[in-house]
Amino acid sequence: MAASLLTPFLNDRRRKWGATEDEVQRSWPGDDLVPDPKGTYIHAITIQAPAADVWPWLVQIGQGRGGFYSYELLENLIGCKMHNADEIVPELQHLEVGDNIPMHPSIGNPYKVAVIEPGRALILLIRADMETGNTFEPTDKIPAKYQNSSWLFLLDENDDGTTRLISRSRNDWNQSLGNTIFYGLFGPLTLEMDRKLLLGIKQRAEGHLT
Repeated sequence: MAASLLTPFLNDRRRKWGATEDEVQRSWPGDDLVPDPKGTYIHAITIQAPAADVWPWLVQIGQGRGGFYSYELLENLIGCKMHNADEIVPELQHLEVGDNIPMHPSIGNPYKVAVIEPGRALILLIRADMETGNTFEPTDKIPAKYQNSSWLFLLDENDDGTTRLISRSRNDWNQSLGNTIFYGLFGPLTLEMDRKLLLGIKQRAEGHLT
C-alpha cells in the first residue's frame, strides 16, 4: 500500500495488472453503463479450476456477506466490519438484479447488482446523486454531484479447465477539488485491494487456503 502511494508513475501498469493486451483493448459487458469514464482499470488472473468452482466464491462477495477476500485488517480500520469467508456459504449463493452489495455498513452507497449471468458474469453498479443519496437513470439529467461506477467480474473458462477471472472497473464523477483529492488518494489503494481480491479468490477456488 505504501509503495503504491509512493510510486504513482507505476499506476498505469497497476491498472492493467495480470491482463493481456487483448483483454485490455476489448469491450466488455457493462462498459455501456459508464460510457465516458474518468478512471478505469482491468485486472485478470488465471485460476487452476473450472468456472463452476470459482463462481460460488465470487457470488457471495460483499460487506456483511462473504467479504472481498482482500486486506481485511485495513478495511476494518475504517469501520467496514469485514469478514472474509473461508468457505462457501449456501445462503449467500443466490443473487438477483437490484440486490445490494455494500462496501461499508453505514457509509456510502452500496453497489447494486445490474447484471447477473450465473457461472459467467456479475456486474455491479453505483449510480448516485451524492447530495441526496438517490439513484438516477442514464436518461435522467446528471446531478451536479454524482458517482457512476460499474464493476464487472467475468469468468472465461479455457479448454484446459482453467479459468480467467476478469475484474473491470469504470468510474465517472463530477469534477471537483474534493473528488480529485479523493480519487487521487484512494485510487491507487483500490488497485491494490482489487489485486488482493483476485488473489484471494484464486487461493480459495484452488483449495490452497491455509
